[in-house]
Amino acid sequence: MMEVKLSFPGDNPPLSVIATAKLAGIPISVDSSLASGSLPTFLISSSDNEYMCDELRDILRLKLRGTSLNTLLRCLGRVASIPDLYGQDAFESCQIDEWLEYAPTFSIGSEFENACSYVDGILLKRTFLVGYSLSIADIAIWSGLAGSGQRWESLRKSKKYQNLVRWFNSIFAEYNTVLNEVTGTYVVKRGLGKPVPAKMKEKEQQGSNNGDANEKGRASSKATAEVDLPDAEVGNVRLRFAPEPSGYLHIGHSKAALMNQYFAQRYQGQLIVRFDDTNPAKESNEFVENLLKDIETLGIKYDTVTYTSDYFPQLMEMAENLIRSGKAYVDDTPREQMQKERMDGIESKCRNNSPEKNMELWKEMIAGSERGLMCCLRGKLDMQDPNKSLRDPVYYRCNPLPHHRIGSKYKLYPTYDFACPFVDAKEGITHALRSSEYHDRNAQYHRIQEDMGVKKVHIYEFSRLNLVYTLLSKRKLLWFVQNGKVDGWDDPRFPTVQGIVRRGLKVDALIQFILEQGASKNLNLMEWDKLWTINKKIIDPVCPRHTAVIEEKRVLVTLADGPEKPFVRIIPRHKKYEGAGQKSTTFTKRIWIDYADAVSISENEEITLMDWGNAIIKEIRKDQDGIVTELMGVLHIEGSVKTTKLKLTWLPETSELVNLSLMEFDYLITKKKLDEGEDFLDALNPCTKREIAAVGDSNMRNLKRGEIVQLERKGYYRCDVPFTRPSKPVVLFAIPDGRQQK
Repeated sequence: MMEVKLSFPGDNPPLSVIATAKLAGIPISVDSSLASGSLPTFLISSSDNEYMCDELRDILRLKLRGTSLNTLLRCLGRVASIPDLYGQDAFESCQIDEWLEYAPTFSIGSEFENACSYVDGILLKRTFLVGYSLSIADIAIWSGLAGSGQRWESLRKSKKYQNLVRWFNSIFAEYNTVLNEVTGTYVVKRGLGKPVPAKMKEKEQQGSNNGDANEKGRASSKATAEVDLPDAEVGNVRLRFAPEPSGYLHIGHSKAALMNQYFAQRYQGQLIVRFDDTNPAKESNEFVENLLKDIETLGIKYDTVTYTSDYFPQLMEMAENLIRSGKAYVDDTPREQMQKERMDGIESKCRNNSPEKNMELWKEMIAGSERGLMCCLRGKLDMQDPNKSLRDPVYYRCNPLPHHRIGSKYKLYPTYDFACPFVDAKEGITHALRSSEYHDRNAQYHRIQEDMGVKKVHIYEFSRLNLVYTLLSKRKLLWFVQNGKVDGWDDPRFPTVQGIVRRGLKVDALIQFILEQGASKNLNLMEWDKLWTINKKIIDPVCPRHTAVIEEKRVLVTLADGPEKPFVRIIPRHKKYEGAGQKSTTFTKRIWIDYADAVSISENEEITLMDWGNAIIKEIRKDQDGIVTELMGVLHIEGSVKTTKLKLTWLPETSELVNLSLMEFDYLITKKKLDEGEDFLDALNPCTKREIAAVGDSNMRNLKRGEIVQLERKGYYRCDVPFTRPSKPVVLFAIPDGRQQK
């Protein structure tokens, strides 16, 4: 087994080498501690000399510097698990060498756009720079673009270098797991960033203090990397993502998870996934399992999984210590009265009970007795504080329901407000990332830690992700599930990770969307259109093209000079992406077209039949109600497609067509944002799903569940139910493309 140890300055990582090693499946360890300006070095070792090329064996255990990085790229290409990464013959290898020498041009500021223009021209009719598969030439140029950060991202959004952008996006989509990891760690781009010491923050933070107030209504353009965690030290940061297992992960949780991972990677720290399982009435093992599944889907890399319930004995002990020291008391005030007293700053009649009296009632709570069930444990903080979260919050409540992990051992459970600061401290969390909706509770969090006598944990706030026409409350989402308004937590109308992925969202698009917002504390109401636009840019360059005709009133076209005997041609599933494969298209004398297309045609009009050629419609036949029922025409293959107004999709009249069910979805509620106190039940959308019957080309019987396709002239779809038998339709979910819904 060959191993590579790479050392480089943190501000100048050799992306192409790191990406190639990871794509090649070669273990690589990195050290980004070299001083700024130092040349990269690498050390190669192998336990299998027969596996190595001669050039690599010659440099075994030698440190190579500077331009010798191309030597390493060549050798990595030779031993890679990906075939022909350094070309399939000597001629291709020479071409690749030329590209390796050219790649540094992208690091020369004045030459950057000239280089983009040159490569864009090369890629006009090419999928890869050399040959017909990925090579280290592609990786070197791709890394040069990605490493330029925001400069390339600005050009990538424009239409200036369309061939270059298509090529860049297709490689990123094909190898997204590896490339996203590399760019997410080493590139300051779209909120992704390289590891940097906290001491370097002065330069990074220029202007970031007032960045949150920029341009109302837009996501902050500040990259996440421009914000630092307070008092963070590289190698000494420990974070936690702590979902409650009372539902599936939704898009709002995704932001918290990705923010935690970003900072953990940036500071070379640790990330814990902790389940905040303190409410047995809402939680279940189903939710735990699916949360872990969703975390994996997002590509979150964590060090360990813990549960707040692991700390129940210590939490009980801490509660009793606070009771004995007069910092907590048992209260039997009815809940509604307690809430009113807290609002009005009125002390409970139980507040000044002796520790002995409180311990007596505490034991009743532990036993779950009738008397104990009337009580709760409250912290003795400050009933006059203007911040109402400090007005003696509840620490423990009785709940006789069994816990999903530990059964009926306990009859009382800690609140989140009490358990979170304790467990954070016990697990050595250095920074607790919380959305700004918890801002008023930050003082409570630190006051409770102070009373407990545990180490203070830094709190870092970021804005909650809010989306138009969307409910993110798990209580409200649960209502839709329990009342049969959706088909489950993975329903494509739901904002859960499983729901939006099932609808056709690529995880890379979600990650990019969230990280583009950075760590801003601005409260923004985001449009879904932006997310789906990002998604389209990822799927369009690579998803196969197919054809469908709407079943209702579909119209038969008879071509008088069409083929008497059907024939088949093999054509690409995507004209600009060879990786999509090929499909067979049958050409027949009679073909089907959509009714909407049929009614837009005039007699003697020349039209273009896509992937075939032109035809002239000689006659339009209608029934007694004026409904178009059939068209008669002749082929005009030599005609120019530039002269026709209508370019139509069509299907042959054969028994091989596949029945389709095209599913379209709408928002669950009719208001962009509910007003304060407004009941979501008053804003329910009465029609959120529409099914359209269609027929598709015969190749669609090979679609797999989860595969994304474009139905030409109709849009993008994800296959939810693949072909099993002719009588059962293939179910395709419509994927929004970012254009405003009508």
